[in-house]
Amino acid sequence: MSKVTLRPSKESGHSPQPLDSQPSGSLPQPSAARPRVLCVFGTRPEVIKLAPVLRALKTSADLDTFVVSSGQHTSLLYPFLDFFGIQLNEDLQVMQPDQTPNEVCARVMSGLEPIIQREKPSLILVQGDTTTALAAALTGFHHRIPVGHVEAGLRSGNPLSPFPEEMNRRVVSQVATYHFAATTGNRSALLAEGVPETSIFVTGNPVVDSLQFILQNARPSPRAAELLQLAAGKKLIVLTTHRRESFGRVMRQHLRTLRDFVRQHDDIAAVFAVHPNPNVRAAAEAELAGQERFHLVEPLNYPDFVHLLQHAWLLVSDSGGIQEEAPTLRKPLLVLRSNTERPEAVESGVAILVGEDARPERLRELLNLALTDQAWAERVRTAVNPFGNGDSGEKIAGILHRELVVSVPRPVAAGTPASSARAKGAL
Repeated sequence: MSKVTLRPSKESGHSPQPLDSQPSGSLPQPSAARPRVLCVFGTRPEVIKLAPVLRALKTSADLDTFVVSSGQHTSLLYPFLDFFGIQLNEDLQVMQPDQTPNEVCARVMSGLEPIIQREKPSLILVQGDTTTALAAALTGFHHRIPVGHVEAGLRSGNPLSPFPEEMNRRVVSQVATYHFAATTGNRSALLAEGVPETSIFVTGNPVVDSLQFILQNARPSPRAAELLQLAAGKKLIVLTTHRRESFGRVMRQHLRTLRDFVRQHDDIAAVFAVHPNPNVRAAAEAELAGQERFHLVEPLNYPDFVHLLQHAWLLVSDSGGIQEEAPTLRKPLLVLRSNTERPEAVESGVAILVGEDARPERLRELLNLALTDQAWAERVRTAVNPFGNGDSGEKIAGILHRELVVSVPRPVAAGTPASSARAKGAL
């Protein structure tokens, strides 16, 4: 290719049955007689991981759900809502150009205030470590509403890495009532911080549910098929990078090393799904524009991205989500970070940490290892997925039903542990 440009993705023309099959149009208002779960999210990873939980909650005749998007992601978010069939009750539309995490947090909390007053939820459900999750959890604490935290207990060991996500999730853990941990390691991290055992539940990660659903039901769109055809007959590297701590020199050096590696091997091609952040776009254009067999594309819709990952020879990323997707898809992964809150991916043999000091020889060495180390390929092929079996959404919804309906709990402040034996232990 003489010139590489960022190209928009197209939605698949073969959408599967949505996870929430309620017809489009105006949403019925929740019944005041039933406990109400207020689910708050703002980014596409949150949607992907909460969709299986929302689907399972929708099957309960004894619980209402009220779904709010902060709009922390806009163009990245809405195709995922359509694909998973998630209908919003409210969209706070908080995003403004060049705003700080503080401004996002303040706008989310302000936007949730009238919703809390009007809907009077029995529980606020959040996922992960975004500014939206932090703001919603703090709102629950201020109103003495229990908070359920999906993907609880991830810890990198460094409060500043990833920034600000590591501190966001630590703060959410301080105010949450129910902690849905993906792994026993996450449970141990919470116990070490003094979180009561009776409020922690090991459920797996619902991203596995979503991946399985997509692989069983969705076909690649014409755009995804085009990308796969560009890499036909070659070893395909799929690259993503967007972490704030990688901006600037570190990211540019990683991209240069990958560019040189692809240049040196005619049988290798790469696809870089370029995050819309201006820092990422500038680095991609500066280091990779016009490079043969290095294709820069706009972020793909999630089904297409999963199909791209499934056809990859090697994944290279600083994304936390891809560290969960790689073991599920059994794909080798080089993590462009020096630490991880998902050590299970490394311990399983699927992922290797590269580091963030931008030493080109380290990344170059690991790229060559992927070419030559058959033992690593075998470990990846036979690895047991540490993040679950695809039933996490049902597990989390079942716990919420038991806690909010069957046990008929008294109102409890966020941060207060589940107090009875019904919540004890990991499932």
